[in-house]
Amino acid sequence: MTIRVLIADDQMMVREGFSVLLNAMPDMEVVGEAVNGRQAVEKVRELAPDVVLMDIRMPELNGIEATREIVAADGAAKVLVLTTFDLDEYVYQALRAGASGFLLKDASARQLADGVRVVAAGEALLAPSVTRRLITEFSKLSDAPRVLPSVQAAYGDLTERETEVLVLIAQGLSNAEIAERLVVAESTIKTHVSRILVKLGLRDRTQAAVFAYEARLVTPG
Repeated sequence: MTIRVLIADDQMMVREGFSVLLNAMPDMEVVGEAVNGRQAVEKVRELAPDVVLMDIRMPELNGIEATREIVAADGAAKVLVLTTFDLDEYVYQALRAGASGFLLKDASARQLADGVRVVAAGEALLAPSVTRRLITEFSKLSDAPRVLPSVQAAYGDLTERETEVLVLIAQGLSNAEIAERLVVAESTIKTHVSRILVKLGLRDRTQAAVFAYEARLVTPG
């Protein structure tokens, strides 16, 4: 199956460069480009891409707000945030808005393609240590200094094993790694993850990880 990609960035060279790289992949097709966040939202509605490569700093509507609108529309598009800085304070906000992960703009062609595939498959791009560092660092700066009652009620519905799986997701482990850690089948972990997302009303593993930090189920550090 061909992965349909939309590139949203206000820099033409970035858009053209990523288009060349991704169109060279046998399983990918760049179906459109957007020069600002507002256009990105419109293009997603028009073209129904599988993955949106989203720059954060764009005119008219920034990448965070554009991500929030795309996710709220409840479409199939997954957002992969692009940033120039590995400690960009806005990346955490983008993850909270519903982005499925992020990549640095200087990523190699292979990293870019792999990132698109991971996100398109419904996984979170959380494995790189820099991503875990970002989530833990900026969760300390969350505007919720304590666990809100609504959050506490939400994770209170989880079983003990589901809570355990949620913590491991937040630590950046894949389904296979979690299965190995808990000595169960990978299919069992997939079932747990699905139930966690349904119970918490979350879109994907990235939001689950952010939830775990904000619910203080995982201690930043």
